[in-house]
Amino acid sequence: MSEPAGWSGAGWIGRSRTQQDEITRPALRRIAAMLDMQADFPAGSPIPPHWYAMFFPEIARQSELGPDGHPRRGDFLPPVALPRRMFAGRRVRFAAPLRVGDVAEKHSEIIAITPKTGRSGAMVFVTIRHRITVAGAEVVEEEQDVVYRAAPEPGAPPPPPALAPAAAWSETVVPDTTLLFRYSAVTWNTHRIHYDADYTRGEEGYPGLVINGGLTLLLLLEAAARAHGRAPAGLSVRNLRPLFAGGAVTLAGDGAGAAWAADAQGALAVSAELRF
Repeated sequence: MSEPAGWSGAGWIGRSRTQQDEITRPALRRIAAMLDMQADFPAGSPIPPHWYAMFFPEIARQSELGPDGHPRRGDFLPPVALPRRMFAGRRVRFAAPLRVGDVAEKHSEIIAITPKTGRSGAMVFVTIRHRITVAGAEVVEEEQDVVYRAAPEPGAPPPPPALAPAAAWSETVVPDTTLLFRYSAVTWNTHRIHYDADYTRGEEGYPGLVINGGLTLLLLLEAAARAHGRAPAGLSVRNLRPLFAGGAVTLAGDGAGAAWAADAQGALAVSAELRF
């Protein structure tokens, strides 16, 4: 495996893959039920734009999974020798709606690999560009950052949090283990930190099950759409610190384009800029 120190990963830049998925009514009904919604999905109708993220899962065979539950490194993503792998952020532009019944393609390409050293030690950021098309026409463009990082030293204090600003609107939710399970099932996410408490505490050093970053963002975007009366046309988001199942999460915004998620102590976990 490659070491992060001084490693450019140049041989992995430009690596690409293409996936196909269909925007089906059964999948949409499962998403709606997970969000406690009753909704009909007539053929050809547009779906909420940010729901694109729950399609195109990585469907690895059981023998292809690593000890953390993720697909083993070295197939598409580079084999960085750091134990923790998380989504760090994304930048998204919605060009056109996905519609019920669409057969869509997602083309993904690694465009940057950036080693860094932070307060928590060595990190490697991998940036992937995704383009989702239907019949050759682009509907979603996304750049996504994945971060690999070292495990914290036992007993090391967490970095000091940034505190949430004053909000013009807010909602409070308490994501429980059932919601984590449903989101992981909908997205075919097998990362063990979302369902295996013994592994999460013993191997990765977290105090409890970690709320999926994609789930936190989904809940935040749903709350923002209710507050603004419409879904965003694009967004930029950063994941700042983990949130844990069973804890209260505040979803909030400033009434313009800023939105965020914070824990019960007011520490920022997700920061987003939304474009309407």
